[in-house]
Amino acid sequence: MPIVNRIAELHSEITAWRRDIHAHPELLFDVHRTAASVAEKLKAFGCDDVVTGVGRTGVVGVIRGAKGGEGSRVIGLRADMDALPIEEANDVPYKSTVPGKMHACGHDGHTAMLLGAARYLTETRNFAGTAVVIFQPAEEGGGGGREMVKDGMMERFGIEEVYGMHNYPGLPVGEFAIRPGPMMAAADRIYIDIEGRGAHAAKPHQSIDSVLVGAQIINQLQSIVARNVDPLEAAVVSICQFNAGSTDNVIPQTARLSGTARSLTPEVQDLVEARLREVVEGTAKLYGAKVKLVYKRNYPVTKNHAQQTAFAAAVASQVIGSERVDAAVPPVMVAEDFSFMLNARPGAFIFVGNGDSAGLHHSSYNFNDEAIPIGTSYWVKLVETAMAG
Repeated sequence: MPIVNRIAELHSEITAWRRDIHAHPELLFDVHRTAASVAEKLKAFGCDDVVTGVGRTGVVGVIRGAKGGEGSRVIGLRADMDALPIEEANDVPYKSTVPGKMHACGHDGHTAMLLGAARYLTETRNFAGTAVVIFQPAEEGGGGGREMVKDGMMERFGIEEVYGMHNYPGLPVGEFAIRPGPMMAAADRIYIDIEGRGAHAAKPHQSIDSVLVGAQIINQLQSIVARNVDPLEAAVVSICQFNAGSTDNVIPQTARLSGTARSLTPEVQDLVEARLREVVEGTAKLYGAKVKLVYKRNYPVTKNHAQQTAFAAAVASQVIGSERVDAAVPPVMVAEDFSFMLNARPGAFIFVGNGDSAGLHHSSYNFNDEAIPIGTSYWVKLVETAMAG
């Protein structure tokens, strides 16, 4: 089954929605303009119910199929709405109008594609069951998926399965990629506060140098992945910030390191956290410094369910052909808070090709509008196939 004809007709209109969202980026839960626009469109399309304020600023639309009856299925489809605190480098007519903010991850495209699917599904209702379209805030570090689940979304709307999609730079437009099991990593946050003893830079022997201690901690932490984690498993430990001192002739008394740890299994996650504590505390003790480590488990592993993954791959094959669907793509170590929804209900997360674009979270990234009819058709066919009646 190729691209849905009606979706192809709507391509330019969906693109206009996407570019409007792109020009007006909003961060985390502060997606009031985007959420209001989404809710307005869902109501105009004729959704049976439109609920705002789910998980603080999320929007949920309910579309009942014309073939429905008692005991029919309920399937959730999710898109994210928030942008990133990045200054856009692109010179396009729809460039961000908000300094320091841009849609550098393609959530503008995700929202527009799901809106397109909602438009089509409300027009046709050619399915037996209920489609629940989920527009989520705060994917970029705020845990909006967690908040929507905590707000009782799954129970409130009777969602039995849930599906997500993300664009993927480097994957050609017109291709999908998915895998059962771990698809994306757990993302944990690391905060290390070091207290030494400050001194004049000309008298280092009177100090406990917090900069030296921090540097040694950073070096030693690299041994965790290199020498403690099974080489056949995956893990990342990255220290990304080192803050210390205020002038060039004083050894600072304190320093702060922060970073992230990534893993694909609970066993490796436990190992990394345990070794982090041992390495950090042991290194600080070696130099006579005091240290406080805060290890915060943030986003869980995005783990696809086997049955729903096979179904999603089959639907993608209907849209573009099985030869253009990679059903065993290697997992990636970036994270995604759709993981909270997959922990609450069975489902699957799929990548859709964005072509040869800049990478995600890059100031030159831009969602590829040629992917719109492909992703939108996937959503439509997923609903119509799962609930064919």
